[in-house]
Amino acid sequence: MSVRVQREDFDLGAEVAALRSSRPAVGAVASFIGTVRDISEGSAVSAMELEHYPGMTEKALAQIEAAACARWELLGVTIIHRVGPLLPLDQIVMVAVASAHRGNAFAACEFIMDYLKSEAPFWKKEETPEGARWVDARVTDEAALKRWGIPSFNASGPEAGSDGEA
Repeated sequence: MSVRVQREDFDLGAEVAALRSSRPAVGAVASFIGTVRDISEGSAVSAMELEHYPGMTEKALAQIEAAACARWELLGVTIIHRVGPLLPLDQIVMVAVASAHRGNAFAACEFIMDYLKSEAPFWKKEETPEGARWVDARVTDEAALKRWGIPSFNASGPEAGSDGEA
């Protein structure tokens, strides 16, 4: 199991290869990559800055991973979330889940992203022609988390809002 918060980009192929390495019981790997969009809420986005609380963020991601492992039989999980300045098309987050069967891998991957997007302590600020703005949590993210039976505690961002990412 691996949780990382980093400024550097990541390579999905290398991460999945590491996840599967020396694990012949792995029958399925499901993955998700979130990227920076060039438009948000009708405005062009030229850049995004992702902030976090070091130490607290990694602990929250490890708790999300543990919650997934408690629900499904998983053979491996990798969560990578980037911080710092990013541009449209840049990768923000990667979740990869290995299990013996695809159902567990798909469900756990979706669960981790839903949980991460609503509850992980990340804040993003978008640069738009109208100026910089903090991105508030979306109602759809909160609803996605509720379907797993988890109440949202959504911490507020450093100024105006919070959001997991992508």
